[in-house]
Amino acid sequence: MRLRPRIRMTSALAGVAALTLLTGCGAADMTKQASPYANAQGARTVTLSVQSWVGAQANVAVAQYLLEHELGYRVDTVQVDEVPAWDALSQGRVDAILEDWGHPEQEQRYVQDKKTIAPGGDLGVTGHIGWFVPTYFAKKHPDVTNWKNLNKYADLLRTAESGGKGQLLDGSPSYVTNDKALVKNLDLDYQVVFAGSEAAQITQMQQFAKERKPFLSYWYTPQWLMEKVPMTEVKLPPYEEGCDADPEKVACAYPVTPLQKYLNAGFAKDGGKAAEFLKRFTWTTEDQNQVSLMIAQQKMRPEEAAKKWVDGHESVWKKWLP
Repeated sequence: MRLRPRIRMTSALAGVAALTLLTGCGAADMTKQASPYANAQGARTVTLSVQSWVGAQANVAVAQYLLEHELGYRVDTVQVDEVPAWDALSQGRVDAILEDWGHPEQEQRYVQDKKTIAPGGDLGVTGHIGWFVPTYFAKKHPDVTNWKNLNKYADLLRTAESGGKGQLLDGSPSYVTNDKALVKNLDLDYQVVFAGSEAAQITQMQQFAKERKPFLSYWYTPQWLMEKVPMTEVKLPPYEEGCDADPEKVACAYPVTPLQKYLNAGFAKDGGKAAEFLKRFTWTTEDQNQVSLMIAQQKMRPEEAAKKWVDGHESVWKKWLP
C-alpha cells in the first residue's frame, strides 16, 4: 500500500467527498505545489504528506488538530502517492510522512546514503497486507483459505472485468503490491482488477457483501471495513526474509510491518516543538480505527473526527506534547 492539487485537510473537506478525493484513481503527484513554508527556518508551519488510505488520513487529522490547537502551528497537507512522497520529503517539500509501510530502496537512498530523511519512530500500529475472502464464503468453503485451492473457486470468483478468470480485486494502481507477480508465479487462474482507489474498492466489497456474493481481495489491516464486513485471510506461502527481494519472482505472503514515521532531516533537527511532537506521536490500531470509522463511515469531517478523539483521549496525547 501501502501504497493524493494541493489540499488543505481542514474544515474544507467533508466525509465521503474527502475520502473520494484522497483515494482518486491516478492522482497526480502534486508535490511541486507543496507549502512554500515547508522546512523553512523559523516558520511555525508544518507540511504533512497524506497517503491515499483513510488510516493515513486519520493520523494526519489528529496530528494536525493537536499541532494547531495545542502548539499553535499552521498545518498544510499535501496529497502524494507513497513513493513520490519520499522524494518530496527528501527535498523538503513536505516535512513528515506519518505512515510508511516499508520502502527499502528509498530508506537506503535517503536515510542511509544521502541522509536527507530521518527516522521518526514507530507509529504504534502494525500493518499487514494479504488476500481476503468474506467470512461468510470461507465458512461455506473452508478450503478456500489455502492458496493451493484458489483455482478450484476461480469460476465462482469470475466477474465481467476479469476476462474469464477469477477476480483478485485491488485498490489503486499506485499501491505497491506483489499481486500480479503472485498470480503468475503461483500459477493461479486469476486476473488482478483495480477498483481505482480505496474508496471504490470498499464500495465494491460492501456491495458484494450486501448481495452475499463471494469475492477475493487484496486488503490490509488495520482497516475499519473489517468491523463492517468480516473477512478471512487466504494463507499464501509463508513470508521469509528476502523472499520478496525480486519483484518479478515473488511467491510468498506479505510481511507483518510495524508502521513507521519519517521526517525531513532538516526538519527533524530544526523543527522545534513540531518535530518533537511528531516523533512522540504514537497510538494504537484501535485509536486509528476509531478516527477512520468516524471519517469514512460516520461521514464526519477529518477535523471533527480528530476533535472527538482528542476530547476523549487526553491521557494519550498529552504524552506527545513537548
